[in-house]
Amino acid sequence: MANPAFEAPELTEQNPSRADDLAEVLRGLRRAPKVLSPKFFYDDRGSQLFERITELPEYYLTRTEIAIMREYIGEIVSLIGPQASLIEFGSGSSMKTRILLENLDRLAAYVPVDISRDHLVAAAEALASEFPHIEVLPVAADFTQPFDLPQPKIMPLRNIVYFPGSTIGNFSPDAAEALLSVMHAEAREDGALLIGVDLKKDKAILERAYNDSAGVTARFNLNMLRRLNKEFAANFDPDRFEHHAVYKESPGRIEMHLVSTRSQNVSVAGETFHFDEGESIRTECSHKYTPREFEEMAERAGFSVHRVWMDPQRLFSVQYCLRR
Repeated sequence: MANPAFEAPELTEQNPSRADDLAEVLRGLRRAPKVLSPKFFYDDRGSQLFERITELPEYYLTRTEIAIMREYIGEIVSLIGPQASLIEFGSGSSMKTRILLENLDRLAAYVPVDISRDHLVAAAEALASEFPHIEVLPVAADFTQPFDLPQPKIMPLRNIVYFPGSTIGNFSPDAAEALLSVMHAEAREDGALLIGVDLKKDKAILERAYNDSAGVTARFNLNMLRRLNKEFAANFDPDRFEHHAVYKESPGRIEMHLVSTRSQNVSVAGETFHFDEGESIRTECSHKYTPREFEEMAERAGFSVHRVWMDPQRLFSVQYCLRR
């Protein structure tokens, strides 16, 4: 039965144009070595595959973060306070967000921001139906760039930027700092940041998490090629590429690659790119941090780390940062 109080959320769209995305793809493929942004993972199918990844036994990140959130939710709610606006960057299915929505005091609005429009709309509608007393204001945007916040009906007392998962690690340290600066601007005066940060740990644990035995991460990685074929007039043959993920100690990051299994040419929007056998496209870096490394980066972006919660094995952290 439909919820009588449910109103479909109004979507605000601020995504980059298809031309901008194509230009970014072509620039990445012209580089040596070739590289593509992980944002191109997240069409509707890619978002669904990522949700499957979060349920895999090897992928410790999601269940560990959820356990931290559930254990410390009372303290988190107390720090955030009443009548806040919760602005979630890269909201996906908003699975972890439900813990906050169920517990925050008189939330003024929930603003999920994601580049995957269809997935965003579906998740926003589900949450608006589940929490009819909370105004849900989805924004389709590339959150790495400043964007305009929609105006909620209830004036929030403060903005809380929420960035769960380990997505901050997908950016180089310089780009991560720049993104934290965008979050600093969106948090506004007296705002704060609640963020998930994956921690440095044993290499074997990390590599298992990105090379699952069921091959879901491989399908997720290869789906990027299918998206390029569909949206940018490319002719990649996904069967001629293999998923590869490895942890590199020196930069402290997992790297995901799509490795060409043969010498081949691929066309994208009429431009031809050659791949030697064994040549790869780097599709993702997932940087891991020590608590001190992240604290120093947050401070350069204008935040001060106020509280850090970790699991007993120190695999993952949830951090609450005040805007200075």
